Parts: sequence; C-alpha cells; structure tokens
Amino acid sequence: MNFSKDGLQKEVIYKTSRSGGKGGQNVNKVSSKVELLFSIAGSTLFSDEEKQRLNEKLASRLNKDGYVQVVCDEERSQYLNKAKAVERLINLLSVALIVQKPRKATKPGKQAKARRLNEKKQQSSKKENRKRSFDY
Repeated sequence: MNFSKDGLQKEVIYKTSRSGGKGGQNVNKVSSKVELLFSIAGSTLFSDEEKQRLNEKLASRLNKDGYVQVVCDEERSQYLNKAKAVERLINLLSVALIVQKPRKATKPGKQAKARRLNEKKQQSSKKENRKRSFDY
C-alpha cells in the first residue's frame, strides 16, 4: 500500500446531504450523510498498472462517471461519517490492490493415491457384506 490517508483525502470529492436514521430533530436540520467520490483515472497516487488492477477489481463499484462511490450515514456527525467513509475507501482500495499468487497445479502423491484406493476397497467390502446370500 503506497498511498497515504492525507494524499487520498486531497483527491476525494465529498457530497453531504440530510440522512434518515437516529438523531431525532437533528436529522432534519443537519447534513450528516456523506457521499465520497474518488476517481481512479484522475488519481496521481497509483501507477498505470495499479489503476488498471483497481478498475478491473472495482468495476462493479464504479458509477457512470467512473468514480468509486462510498456512502456513510451511520453517525450523527458529518465529521465521523467522513472519517468512516475514508476508512472504507482505504480498505476497498487496499483489498483491490492485493495480487493473488497464481495457483500451481499439483498431482496427488503416492500416499494420497494409496489412501484413496484403500478407502474404496473398504467401502466396497462394506457394501459386499450387506448383500444377503440365498443358499437354499
């Protein structure tokens, strides 16, 4: 992770609005809901390769303008909602930047093959013993 919280906050666009939920009359007066927009393409924090990876992994999270959108309206204060939204964005970007190691295909070993064949023989003998013999 080569981006900082401060650098990220400089590239983020905030939109605030009134939110529902807890807060009583405060909800009707204060714009505490925070909508955070972040442009991957316009960011200077990531290399071209990282931007491509982010676009692929976060394709479902991008809106029609190409922004990653994070909404938070859990807290009563706008400041806390902004902090939570930034944390969510950082978490989202960090997870998307992780490169998984390619899986190496392996063949089962001798012991695994022997164990499997042994289990098959045991199962077969179990079923064979269940058969009734009709020796009239």
